[in-house]
Amino acid sequence: MWKEKLNEIVQEKQLYGEKTNNGASKDETKSFNKKVKKELGGFLPKAYMDILEIVNGIEFNGIILYGIDENEMGEVPNQPIHGLLKYNKIWYENEWQRKYIFLGEGNISWYVYDKHRNKYFELDNPSGSESKEFTHFEDMFENLLSDASL
Repeated sequence: MWKEKLNEIVQEKQLYGEKTNNGASKDETKSFNKKVKKELGGFLPKAYMDILEIVNGIEFNGIILYGIDENEMGEVPNQPIHGLLKYNKIWYENEWQRKYIFLGEGNISWYVYDKHRNKYFELDNPSGSESKEFTHFEDMFENLLSDASL
C-alpha cells in the first residue's frame, strides 16, 4: 500500500515539474549505516534502508522522510534532503530522546525507531509521548505518507 501512496506523491510532484530524489545505492546505505552506528549508537532498520534505495528522503505536504545527509552522497539530489544525522543530532539535545532514531516527521508527529526495544513509534510533537506503535517500518512509512493527504 505504501508503494501506491509514494507513487501518487511522485505523480503529484511531476504535475508541478518537480522530481523526487533518486534512491541511494546499496554501497551508500551500507556506508551510511556504519556512520549512524558510530554517531548515534544504533543501526538503521533494514526496511528503512530499503526505502532509501527507492527514494533518498522526501518532503511533501507537511511530511518528511529523513534521508542520507547530502554531504554523505555522491550526487546532487533533486530536492533538498533533511539529513537523518543532522536532525537526530538536533533531537538528541534532549537526553531522553536518544533511545530513538528519528526517521521522519509530520506536522504534529515524529516517526521513530526505538533502537533498544526494536519497535517503531509515532511520537506526539512536541511532548514526545508515544502515540502509536507499529510492528514494521513499512506500516509506519504508510502512516507517514497518509499524513500527507493528497
